[in-house]
Amino acid sequence: MSEQHSQLTALVTGASSGIGYWTAKELASRNIKVFACARRLEPMKPLEELGITIIKCDVTDAQEVQHMKSTISDATGGKLNILFNNAGSSCTFPAVDVTDEAALKCFQVNVLAPIRLSREFSPLVIKAKGLIAFTGSLAGIVPFPFASVYSASKAAIHQYCQVLHLEMKMFDVKVLNLITGGVKTNIADTRPLPENSIFNTEEGRASLIARQKMSANAKPQAPEVYAKNVVNDMLKFSPRIIDVHRGSNASILPWVIRWIPRWIVEMALLKKFKLYPVWSSFREKREKKD
Repeated sequence: MSEQHSQLTALVTGASSGIGYWTAKELASRNIKVFACARRLEPMKPLEELGITIIKCDVTDAQEVQHMKSTISDATGGKLNILFNNAGSSCTFPAVDVTDEAALKCFQVNVLAPIRLSREFSPLVIKAKGLIAFTGSLAGIVPFPFASVYSASKAAIHQYCQVLHLEMKMFDVKVLNLITGGVKTNIADTRPLPENSIFNTEEGRASLIARQKMSANAKPQAPEVYAKNVVNDMLKFSPRIIDVHRGSNASILPWVIRWIPRWIVEMALLKKFKLYPVWSSFREKREKKD
């Protein structure tokens, strides 16, 4: 086997910024041959200077994924030690305001794309007895307001990881679900409420802004720190573990959801995201109509 093909290899999706960008850098610093992909090449140019192979690929496009698979397979001798399904899309709207288009886009990026990548690259990972990792989220566990579709997409991936782990054990492939809390990235959704939204009131808009600023106001972890911890998890990973909690509040909130009564959790969320004023406003309007 050539030196090139004996070197550990990794593919990181969504590597144009944030978690993907810094994880690609961290993997490369460990003498791992890294392939980084995103829809745009320009933001990844600094990675190329570090010896990382950058690839333009929209992970929602099956043909582009196939082309990337061929490129990586040819370069690595048909092996891939780490597949990091990181690409993600936010969707911050009230549950009853999410359009088909917005919901479909979110699920295409957050659910169907990682499923596609895992399927297409599984022969390379199996050959390497490697690791398939996913960027999960606290949103898949905690019922954050205005995050119904995003939360549903992450919950779907959490369960997909559980089953994938069970099925891949026989092939000595490990599966890692990174249940992620606050990390300083630019994924926040800044779109306004739809004009016809039932929440499009002064109080509702204030609540949406509080939700949009949730991560920034929660002392998010620096992405380079997150990446260092995540790469340690990937390289020292036990096959018995599926879920690892990383980022700010990533360990405490799952405990809260598991052990604190649901009504208390909902009260805390209503208060934190300024939904009580919205509630009061609706009640006042209803009483006036009555």
